[in-house]
Amino acid sequence: MKSYLFPGQGAQYVGMGKAWFDLFPEQTQTASDILGYCIKTLCLDDPHKQLNQTEYTQPALYVVSALAFLAHQQRDPIPADFMAGHSLGEYTALFAAGAVSFEDGLRLVQQRGALMSQVNGGAMAAVLELDEAAIRACLTEHHLETLDIANLNSPQQSVLSGLKDDISRAQQAIEQAGGRFIRLNTSGAFHSRYMADVQPDFARCVAEVEFKAPSMPVIANVSARPYHEHTIQAQLIAQLTGSVRWTDSIAYLLAQGDMTFVELGPKKILSKLVAEIKQQVSSQPVCHAAKTTTLTNPIAQQIERWNQSHDVGTQIRVAHLGEPLRTRTPAMLLFGHRPAVYVEGVQGYIALDEATPL
Repeated sequence: MKSYLFPGQGAQYVGMGKAWFDLFPEQTQTASDILGYCIKTLCLDDPHKQLNQTEYTQPALYVVSALAFLAHQQRDPIPADFMAGHSLGEYTALFAAGAVSFEDGLRLVQQRGALMSQVNGGAMAAVLELDEAAIRACLTEHHLETLDIANLNSPQQSVLSGLKDDISRAQQAIEQAGGRFIRLNTSGAFHSRYMADVQPDFARCVAEVEFKAPSMPVIANVSARPYHEHTIQAQLIAQLTGSVRWTDSIAYLLAQGDMTFVELGPKKILSKLVAEIKQQVSSQPVCHAAKTTTLTNPIAQQIERWNQSHDVGTQIRVAHLGEPLRTRTPAMLLFGHRPAVYVEGVQGYIALDEATPL
C-alpha cells in the first residue's frame, strides 16, 4: 500500500516550486489570480521578504505541494491508498483526494493564514528527547498548564505552543527534565487554545466551501483517523486549536499493513519523522478501532464494546472537566496500551475509564 504525505509550515524556502510552475501554467496563473499576487515570484524570488510570513507561507506551500502532487501523478498514475498532511498539509491532502477543488482549497488556506497571523503574543518551541507523558508531567509540575502541545511529531519530538512568557518559563523546566528546547520562529501560538478567537471567523470561511467525499482515506490531524465526508468542516475548524497528532496518524497507517510513504512538497521533512515513528511502532505495535474485532484481550474488547454501543458524537461526562462533552472519534488504542477517545473542545484524548456516556 501507498500513502502520500504533504508537509506544513517549515518546509518553505526561496526557490521552491521551480520545477513545477512552468509545468502547470494554468494552475499557477489561477493561484496568482486568486491570491492577488504572483505566486511564482513569491516562491522563486521573494522580493519583499514575505515567504516566511504566515499569511504568505500557507498559500505558497499549498500551491507548491499541490503542483508536486500533480507532477507525481504524471509519473505514477496509480492512486495512493491513503493521504495525510501535517497541519497546513492536510488541505493539500484533501485536494489530492478530490475532497476540495484546487481553487477552494487555496482560498480557504489564504483565509486561514490571514486569520492565524492576526493572533499576536504567542510563541512555539520544539521539545526533543522527551515523550508526551514526560512533557505533560513537566508542565504540570511547573504550573505551566497554560501551554498546549501543538504537535506530536514523533515519539521524541513535540512542539509547545502558548504565550511568549510561558514558553520562556518552560525552557528551564524542560531542560531540567532532560529534554532539548528549541525556540521556533513563528508568529503565533498555532494549534493551541490561543487560536480560539479566530475560530468563529474561520468557521464562516469553511462553511462557504463545498467538500466532497474523499476518493481515498485522508487522515485528520486531530483524530489520527480517516475523515468522514460530513466531518471535514468540523475537523478543519478544530485543527486550529487542536494538536497535530502526527505520531498517531503514522502509527494508524502502519497498522494497515505494508506501507510505502511518498512525501510530496518542497522539502523532505515528514519522511524523517516517519522513520522515527516506525522504530517505535515496530517495538510497540499500535492497534486501532477498525481491527479490534479480531482481538480477544480485555482492552480490545473494551474498545469494541464502546464502538458498538456509542456513535461518534455521543455525549459523555468526565469528572474533572465539568460540563458534558461530545466525542469526535471512535474509541481507539493509543501507545499500545491506552483505550481512549477524542472529544470536542479538549486538547488531547480522554481515557475510556474516565468517560461516562450520558
